Amino acid sequence: MATLIVYENSSPVADAEAIRKAVKGFGTNEKAIIKIIGHRNAIQRRQLRQAYEESYQDDLIKRFVSELTGNFERAVFRWMADPEDRDAVLANVAMKQSNTDYAVFVELTCIYSPHELLAAKGGYHARYKHSIEEDLSIYLSGDLRKFLVALVGIYRYDGQEIDARLAKSEAHILHNYINEKAFNHEEVIRILTTRSKAQLVATFNRYKDEYGASITKHFVNDSDDQYLAAVRTTIRCILDPLKYYEKVVRNALSKPGTDEETLTRVIVTRAEKDLKDIKELYYKRNSVTLDHAVSKETSGDYKAFLLTLLGKEI
Repeated sequence: MATLIVYENSSPVADAEAIRKAVKGFGTNEKAIIKIIGHRNAIQRRQLRQAYEESYQDDLIKRFVSELTGNFERAVFRWMADPEDRDAVLANVAMKQSNTDYAVFVELTCIYSPHELLAAKGGYHARYKHSIEEDLSIYLSGDLRKFLVALVGIYRYDGQEIDARLAKSEAHILHNYINEKAFNHEEVIRILTTRSKAQLVATFNRYKDEYGASITKHFVNDSDDQYLAAVRTTIRCILDPLKYYEKVVRNALSKPGTDEETLTRVIVTRAEKDLKDIKELYYKRNSVTLDHAVSKETSGDYKAFLLTLLGKEI
């Protein structure tokens, strides 16, 4: 369930006028901005951008970028962009980091629907004039490049039908190559990147039944091997997306200095989807609310904005 509290009867024109007052003149009224955009869904935000441009011949996102700073500015940019454009930016930023943030691509391919992935790929092409696969091939190398290009390049079947015999057969195939430490074998990559989520869950469950442990336990977790880490992340995303996101948020908040990029990504991309469920799991596992943890580890307008998206009235 979503955490976003939406004001249904808002007017794009009135919102645009209020935003104009908040950014015009000396100083910016950040609280007024948060009060408006923190309670608008994706359709309302698009209408607001259109109304603002029509009324003032100005691009609202560019205006926010020029008026706001730091983590708050980046969070607002990601929130105000259309989802497919936001996902394109997240992917581009992720692949250009010194250590590629493979989790962004795993989320796109293993948690997002096929339609959402296709939209993100279209948004990437429109913004950067290349495909995600092309740029992954430029910025990455080795097994990680091969795996992520294959993962992003497919269009997974999204149905719930499974083939039990195929699950048994492919669990056996995976076990053989894992047992031989051939983690990067083309058959391992083929199975993980082409099968539907439902089929993979069946395969992973059969693997556990047959071999006495979760498949992730049998992938040696070499902290310096990004390919292996990406494979383990893929399996976790497919098996339990909520559990995956809870751990991502927990790790982001527990790092020295807080991983704001990751924290922002999860809250912004899930606020209209399943962030309430992630919050509930976070509390169950940590005995503290996510609101409290975010409030403790962030500050200023950035904190106020994240808490608003988390459903807390500021």
